[in-house]
Amino acid sequence: MNKQAMKNETTQLETLYFAGGCLWGVQEFMKHLPGVVSTEAGRANGTSQTTDSEYDGYAECVKVTFNTNAVTLTQLIEYFFEIIDPYSINKQGNDVGEKYRTGIYSRQQSHLKLARRTIQSRADADKVVVEILPLSNYVKSDDEHQDRLSNNPNDYCHIPKSILHKYKNG
Repeated sequence: MNKQAMKNETTQLETLYFAGGCLWGVQEFMKHLPGVVSTEAGRANGTSQTTDSEYDGYAECVKVTFNTNAVTLTQLIEYFFEIIDPYSINKQGNDVGEKYRTGIYSRQQSHLKLARRTIQSRADADKVVVEILPLSNYVKSDDEHQDRLSNNPNDYCHIPKSILHKYKNG
């Protein structure tokens, strides 16, 4: 078996979408996590196929592609809870509005079931308002929003810097 075939055999990539307030900070945090292969800023579960439309019910989100051999879905959700206020409805930090709600979205029912179980196992599960829904629509954000805090580190972020880069060098 050649090296590429061995690599493909051991790499199990899956994708999940996390909404946690302003997507700039969520992307900056998530892209440095162990096992995360790529991130992309976007919009989940709106009705439009473009970013040039009026608000259509979307949640700002980050598409996270991860290697399941390096990080589990449960671990990703636990990391996500480090950067959100899971009790806040339509608000994270100074960002207020429906598009800033918290959520976990996927096209795979197994992801959604595991996300629900993970949250239900928390001692504070009765207070958590993170929505867990099938991904019905995804639109990539404009280029200016991709890796925004890497490119403009002094831009606003609701996530404290001590947490934002907690896993950057680890």
